[in-house]
Amino acid sequence: MLKTIISEGKTTNEAIEKGLKELNVSKNMVDVKILENEEKRSFFDILAPRVVKVELTLKENSIEIKQNSSERNVKKEEKIIDEKDLEIATKNVNDFIDNFLKNVSDKQFDFSVEIINQCIEVNITGEDSGFLIGYRGDVLNSLQTILSSVASRNLNSKVRVILDIENYRNRRKEILENLAIKVSKSVSKTGKSITLEPMGAYERKIIHSKLQDSRYVTTHSVGEEPNRRVVISKK
Repeated sequence: MLKTIISEGKTTNEAIEKGLKELNVSKNMVDVKILENEEKRSFFDILAPRVVKVELTLKENSIEIKQNSSERNVKKEEKIIDEKDLEIATKNVNDFIDNFLKNVSDKQFDFSVEIINQCIEVNITGEDSGFLIGYRGDVLNSLQTILSSVASRNLNSKVRVILDIENYRNRRKEILENLAIKVSKSVSKTGKSITLEPMGAYERKIIHSKLQDSRYVTTHSVGEEPNRRVVISKK
């Protein structure tokens, strides 16, 4: 049986977008039928809130595509990295970090390398570690990319590495979430969209996640890396 939903919005486009988000599909995967157009309003409707209703029905082949996609994602999530590979990857990372820190500074640093949920987590602490973080975490993110390559060297599996320095990621996440709330209130009040400064994918995701359930604003990204930005707009 084909799945059908009815979605509402102030405009046809808004109603369709809301429906697509609910179904978690793209527009080419549904048939759209306008049930109530914004232009078909009588004299007595003028003072009433404008509501457009559309009916979205998943195309038959789209259901199959979505199911296959879900199955692929499940299989991808179920992929387990061999324990021996994880041990080798951990040693690769440990040796690299130890040698790296000894060569980049005369300061004393402490670090830990742990395997958590099929992922290697690295934490570095120490005096004057700010230069390892860089501006808005640019050095930290570059070092994390290097560590991921080092970890997976000569292995059949790609091992993910998450690097944090002096709890920077949690502190930065809190700053970005507060920014998201502050800007969303401004957008909701003025109705004007606001484009944030360029951010990396990790930081953009924090903004999107914080506002994804908002009743008043929506978010999307524009531009090309490394100048891609988040735009916060009123719904």
